[in-house]
Amino acid sequence: MSDFGPKEILSRIRVRTGSLAAAAVVLLATPNWASILIGVSISVLGLAIRTWASGHLRKEKRLTVSGPYRYSRNPLYLGNFILGAGIAAGSRSWWIVWLFIVYFAVFYPLIIVQERKRMKELFPIQYEEYRKKVPLFFPSPLRCNHASREKFSWALYKQNKEYRALIATVALWLTLAGKVLLLNR
Repeated sequence: MSDFGPKEILSRIRVRTGSLAAAAVVLLATPNWASILIGVSISVLGLAIRTWASGHLRKEKRLTVSGPYRYSRNPLYLGNFILGAGIAAGSRSWWIVWLFIVYFAVFYPLIIVQERKRMKELFPIQYEEYRKKVPLFFPSPLRCNHASREKFSWALYKQNKEYRALIATVALWLTLAGKVLLLNR
C-alpha cells in the first residue's frame, strides 16, 4: 500500500463522500419544475466560475493570480459552493440543505488550509503578497489583484479535467428532472 499525505487522504475522502452525497440527493430530493429551474440557474453560475478558474489554473507550476484568482484565492471552491447551493435549492429537501452545509463545513476549511500551506511552500514570497491583496473565499470589490491579465485557456480547462464537473452536474440535473417526471405520472 502506498503512503498518502494528509492532502491526498482528505481529497479521497471528500470525493467518496461527495459521491455518496450525490446519491443522497437523488434519493432524498423532492424537486418540481420550479425548483429545478432555480437550482439549474444557480448551478450554472457555479459551473461558470469553476470553468473560468480552471482555464487559468496551472497546478503547482506557478501561482495562479489571473482570471477569478484576481478576486478570490479559492474560486474553484467558491464555484463548488454556489453549485452545491443550487443543487440544495433545486432538491427541495431540508435534508439535502443540511447535508450540503455539513459537507462544506467539514471538508472545505481543511482543504483550504492544506492548499494555503502548499502554496506557501511552493511560492513563499509570491503567495504572501497575493494573500494580502486577494480575499480567501468571497470576492470583494475592495480587494483585488490587478497584477495579471492572462487570458483564459480551453487547453487548461481540458488539462484540469473540468469537463467532469460539467458532465456530473448535467447528469444530476437530468436525473432530478427524470424524478419529477416519474413523480408526476
